[in-house]
Amino acid sequence: MQLIFLGTASCFPTYHRSVSCLALRHADGSVWIFDCGEGSQVQLQRSCVRPGKITKIFITHLHGDHLFGLPGLIATISTQASFKSDFILDIYGPQGLRQFVRQSLYLSRSELPFKFKVHELIPESYQLPQDWDKWKPDLVSGPLHPQELLGDSISAQNDAWTVISKVKGKTSVLAGHNEHLRIPSFGYVIEEPDLSGKLDVDKLASMKIPPGNVYSRLKQGEDVTFDGNLVRSKDVVGSPKKGRKITIMGDTCNSDRMIKMALNSDALVHESTLENSMLENALEKGHSTPGMAAKYAHEISARNLILTHFSQRYRATSEEEGPTVDILQKEAEESLSELGNTSCKVHLAHDLLEFSVKRILNVIQDG
Repeated sequence: MQLIFLGTASCFPTYHRSVSCLALRHADGSVWIFDCGEGSQVQLQRSCVRPGKITKIFITHLHGDHLFGLPGLIATISTQASFKSDFILDIYGPQGLRQFVRQSLYLSRSELPFKFKVHELIPESYQLPQDWDKWKPDLVSGPLHPQELLGDSISAQNDAWTVISKVKGKTSVLAGHNEHLRIPSFGYVIEEPDLSGKLDVDKLASMKIPPGNVYSRLKQGEDVTFDGNLVRSKDVVGSPKKGRKITIMGDTCNSDRMIKMALNSDALVHESTLENSMLENALEKGHSTPGMAAKYAHEISARNLILTHFSQRYRATSEEEGPTVDILQKEAEESLSELGNTSCKVHLAHDLLEFSVKRILNVIQDG
């Protein structure tokens, strides 16, 4: 699994940084997009990501710097690739996203060569600001877009929204609450299935069992009777390898309700908008500091913390005036050190960064 950062700025784009957009490339080459600020389709063309490989899009919240590029990205996808007749682009995000996508594509008369669905996460009462009813985010008027199929409305159970259910051999996705300003915000936890252990073909050959269907059944965990003898899968298949887990946060100043689902993440992508000395300012705006991100990474036992969503006050190059983003990485590392955490590595995202999430070497223990 590989993370490709297409935009790392907060609020609005700068010369060196585009606004929030992140691609997750799977082992099979398929790509999922997380957030889509304005100009994301330009960043996509500058990156290693092929538009035709995008199969799903996830939006954390409906602020413009995470959303305004979505209609353009969908249009870009539609013009730069060919699609099978049964292809459906699945789009996930907070309630109100369906209205935004439908009306943007409908009013611009944008026809697509594929079908799409918008699946909405229904917010809990504790996520709603006092003036929520005034904005009527659940109001969807007019007919479906010509290529639209009606998506699901996903409600929470025990503070978790099941976005993509766990199915054998498939990657699952849960969403959880991120506390932010004026609007519901979500984080996503992506979890790979465990990989089957290595088949001991030499041992099978010594047992006079030829390659074929028996090998496949044994590798899948099934005990097989061959030539009158019972062959147990556990005797010829090594221990399974743990699937990778990635947690991608939206804008947040508190994600405590996600701690349980995010535990033992191989990578945590967390906003770090302002430095520690500006904590009060960050909280007022519903954002995080490096210290907050580090504390959360420690609480969930994350192996890697990747900081992103930087304020424009932090320069990206030595030619610009002002503090650099390096101070944010340093503060996160210092915070982890103060917590006694020496295992979590801190990384600083930048536009077009490609970060490989490696599988841990140790295997799942029996029992």
